[in-house]
Amino acid sequence: MKRHSAIFLGFAASLFCGSMAIAQENDKINLRMEARGDFQYENIAGNTIDGNTGFRGKQFNLRLNGNINDSWSYAYRQRMGRPNADEGYFNAVDHLNLTYTTGAWSFTGGKQTVAVGGYEYDRAPIDFYFGSEYWYNMACYQWGVNAKYNFGNESNDALTLQVVQSSFRDVNPSMLSYNLMWTGSYGWLDILHSVNMLEYRPGKFVNFIALGHQFNMGDFKLQLDWMNRADMDDFGFDDFSVMADLSWSASKKLNVFAKASCDVNKDNGADLCVLPGTEVSRVGAGVEYFPIKDSRDIRFHGTYSYAWGKNGNLAGGTVRDNHSFVSLGVTWVMNILKR
Repeated sequence: MKRHSAIFLGFAASLFCGSMAIAQENDKINLRMEARGDFQYENIAGNTIDGNTGFRGKQFNLRLNGNINDSWSYAYRQRMGRPNADEGYFNAVDHLNLTYTTGAWSFTGGKQTVAVGGYEYDRAPIDFYFGSEYWYNMACYQWGVNAKYNFGNESNDALTLQVVQSSFRDVNPSMLSYNLMWTGSYGWLDILHSVNMLEYRPGKFVNFIALGHQFNMGDFKLQLDWMNRADMDDFGFDDFSVMADLSWSASKKLNVFAKASCDVNKDNGADLCVLPGTEVSRVGAGVEYFPIKDSRDIRFHGTYSYAWGKNGNLAGGTVRDNHSFVSLGVTWVMNILKR
């Protein structure tokens, strides 16, 4: 334990000194840490889940991003408390990538978010309170490359082609995912759409069609996602997830939201996120409060959700029948260097 602490402290000190050196030559750099702690309560069918009840440190992130020059930029985010697995240190890294931009094109290599559409999926874990069964079981940070073309119009339309490790690479580490994503903003409507082919067994693919929509209506915002998953050997529409999130910015300090999701998989064995035999729904609501005027560096939250239905993942499904979950917590940002 002491050895791990010394390694971490040495790494953090080296990173800070290195970022200071970069900052002397670069006016665009942001180094910060983010933390979140919760008090939570979980109950299933009237039974308190002691292992997931009480005070918890939820997230502790280190983030560094900036530009080396007009063409090269980088991004790094690490969740300090994430358990290490087969990748060791890199398992806790969400983003570690380098981007080269020339004109309308940009090319990125390194660990990055798998380009799957949808607004629930796109949310960072530190900003996530409760969600669909799909969200909890999608390994969304993988090593690979992507090429992005920005059309440069008023809608900021962009098309991204990506090849990365499969999110199901624990089955076989050589498996890949092929992703095509379209993003755009059209005033009252923003979109995150994608078509994805993920290897779930060597030479076998599951297809995602993910359609994410955000409707901007003054102080109200509605995020509505639909995702279809199908075995390419037996394409169908009986394996899907629907997510909806309605939020109201009551003031600069207060945000109120309500959320619902439904995950269904009747018999698609190619889907390793929502297993066959699942038909589970979840509803909930919450509030976010930002005590500092014109700043979101401190955020208090309170949420409640309830789920019902059947989860085909008998070994450890996250969203289960007669499932209540309460979360009260605080998130804060520590800006170390910003220029």
